[in-house]
Amino acid sequence: MERKITVPNGYVKYLLGHAESQGFDVNSLLDHVGISPEDIENQTEFPAQKFGQLYQRIIWITQDESFGMISGGKVPNGTFRMMCHAILHAKTLEKALWRCSDFYEICRGSKIKPVLVRRGRYAKISFAPTQEFDAEGFKDLLEKESSDRIRTSLSVWQHFTSWLIGTRLEIKAAYFTFSEPADADYYETLFRSEIKFDQHDNALVFPARYLDYPIVQTEETMRGFLKTAPFQLHVMVDDDKSLKSQVIAMIGKDFSRELPSADEVANVLHMSVSTLRRRLLDEGTSYQKIKDDCRKSAAVNYMNSPQLSINDVAGLMGFDEPSAFFRSFKKWTGMTPGEYRKSEVYCHQFEQ
Repeated sequence: MERKITVPNGYVKYLLGHAESQGFDVNSLLDHVGISPEDIENQTEFPAQKFGQLYQRIIWITQDESFGMISGGKVPNGTFRMMCHAILHAKTLEKALWRCSDFYEICRGSKIKPVLVRRGRYAKISFAPTQEFDAEGFKDLLEKESSDRIRTSLSVWQHFTSWLIGTRLEIKAAYFTFSEPADADYYETLFRSEIKFDQHDNALVFPARYLDYPIVQTEETMRGFLKTAPFQLHVMVDDDKSLKSQVIAMIGKDFSRELPSADEVANVLHMSVSTLRRRLLDEGTSYQKIKDDCRKSAAVNYMNSPQLSINDVAGLMGFDEPSAFFRSFKKWTGMTPGEYRKSEVYCHQFEQ
């Protein structure tokens, strides 16, 4: 059975709980994106497309792009788009992250900025107060922040940097200042790294070599990326420990770039290509089938977002020519993109 791109139920409950605490009508939010209260109680996972719509709706009505993340203030809508424009033409990830930090010093709303430290073989992304926010206030803010907001903030930065360089930023360790929560196992699934609690800082530690990677995104790919945000900024993972799950994680969600070859995947997993193929065969699949299934799932997910034109979807899927995307989409689904958007499958998702 084809696996749909989903987010954990906890993500949806967290968003709604935070919105409700600020006085917003949860039932109205759910109704807007076609989610029933019963779904919240009965489902363990939600379609990523529905989650993205819900998140976008909440950001719109709160007029705060930092909703659900640590910021110390409301960040006006459009700030993230302008930051992307400011850093897109940086030559390396390191320079882009420095520009991000500078950008937060001059934008309105946030009192917190990302900071980068590079030392020898490893680098660290963490948070620091902007110049207008004193150290004591910053410390007090973090002590009062929920573990969910801190975890979400670091996860979003991991995925944003991964999008910039077109490959997953592999984390060595994730540090958190709070004590170990009840769902500590989920942190390992989320970051796929060593997790440490009761630390002096909230940070992601990763190999410094990633900082020398070039920024591969363009203004064209950014346009589609912004239309689907925060889809690519939130993790769609589960606790599946199979080799297939590991391969899917390495392929990632950014299909505007060239996907890794079987040789590259095998190298990262410390096995030969023949061993990779044999073990995937034991699981009833192959590397080519996994790639095809991932691309099909992503294409259908994007096609389910009505704000994206078919040409937008083609660009997000890495096709220079829309006609090539049309052929591939028909091969995957048996329908052309135009036929899909007229189909019952597509129209049914918008029925209330």
